[in-house]
Amino acid sequence: MPKRAQAGHPNPGSSKNQDANPKPSAEPQTIPLTSVFTNTLPNILHQLGISLAVSTYQAGKVILVRHDNGVINTHFRNFGKPMGIAADNSRLTIGGQNTVWTYRNLPAVAPKLEPVGKHDAAYLPRQIHVTGDIDIHELGYASDGELWLVNTRFCTLCTIDPDHSFNPRWRPPFVTALAPQDRCHLNGLAIVDGKPRYVTALGETDTPGGWRENKRSGGLLMDVTTNEILLRGLSMPHSPRWYQNKLWILESGEGSLAVVDLETRTWKTVCQLPGFTRGISFIGPLAFIGLSQVRESAVFSGIPLVERIQERTCGVWCVNINTGETLGFLRFESGVQEIFAVQILPARFPEMLEWTDERLKTSYVVPDEALKDVSTERRESKTVE
Repeated sequence: MPKRAQAGHPNPGSSKNQDANPKPSAEPQTIPLTSVFTNTLPNILHQLGISLAVSTYQAGKVILVRHDNGVINTHFRNFGKPMGIAADNSRLTIGGQNTVWTYRNLPAVAPKLEPVGKHDAAYLPRQIHVTGDIDIHELGYASDGELWLVNTRFCTLCTIDPDHSFNPRWRPPFVTALAPQDRCHLNGLAIVDGKPRYVTALGETDTPGGWRENKRSGGLLMDVTTNEILLRGLSMPHSPRWYQNKLWILESGEGSLAVVDLETRTWKTVCQLPGFTRGISFIGPLAFIGLSQVRESAVFSGIPLVERIQERTCGVWCVNINTGETLGFLRFESGVQEIFAVQILPARFPEMLEWTDERLKTSYVVPDEALKDVSTERRESKTVE
């Protein structure tokens, strides 16, 4: 039987309680954020030495999913409409409602966090870029370190720089104008050999919101380098990924994971899951896949998943990509209905400090050459507190 997940540790510098089980208060309470997990999932995270960062724009949270003494710990952080997440060994970047947030892992901070000795990574905000409301979907780092964004409102892949809201770099040739009209619902990005290569969209359409007319089977996969449409007839595709020399996609409208045969331009379903599949991250033979319940609304009506399953699930599923077998899952029972991104983090028990956290006031990082001017008692692995 699934077990109930632990709430995250409360943040002493936050104005709101971050636990999944809020304490009694005179203030009106929001819906508790509760979840259950299979007993296999903590073991998988522990053996791999990883944790997960999960975004839910519906709940306005980024969730750190961590192993903690044999159970799953879900650590919630407030965020304005978080969607795409990109991460490497030192960076964590999140696309929000009007902004792109860049965090850096500062290893010297982690040992000082309470409880002492528990954390092995500490992500602190370092940069905020204001884009305006461009409905940021997926993010990805190129090999030169540049961040690429899927700008869904303007149907373009873009980068960012200090002088502009965003810098359009590519858009589907059938979209004839740069306009904030969500004409094709460009949403997914796959980086191959360090460069943007494949994207998904929900329609080959050039009118405001035109993709909605054939959302059931109007989805497509494109090659950015050639402008070719490689696949048509997909059901609300998301999250293309290049992994183990194969191209994988989530056919969200089917609630499935699929692998693409680029030579024959076909796709094969690996497994079907009990929710709207969106957000995926790979390690070894495993994929961690986000599932959403999807709302009973015009946007999701008429798709195969809704017809196949009446009671859909929200959570993170761990799947063997070779067999399609589910190896474990985290299922949200209340407070979270939709997930966008799932990203593996190379840390067992990371912390992510919110912008309002008091600890940011006394966490300093200075260049190596400046450390000689810092007193010995304050010099602690490049961090001065």
